[in-house]
Amino acid sequence: MEPTVEQKTAMYRICQQLTKMYTPIYLVTTDTRTGDLIIIAGEEIEVSVSPEGKVNYESTEAEF
Repeated sequence: MEPTVEQKTAMYRICQQLTKMYTPIYLVTTDTRTGDLIIIAGEEIEVSVSPEGKVNYESTEAEF
């Protein structure tokens, strides 16, 4: 599944921001069920980009 132009633009911006912070990017893929672009970076960052380009940041940081 090919990402949309909006997803590509958002992915470029997000990856650029992450690398400026020296955060490793582990995975960039497309969720075939929803069409969302998924980026997993660092130890606790998960970003999803909808086909319309809407960005959703999630932190997987465990709470103790």
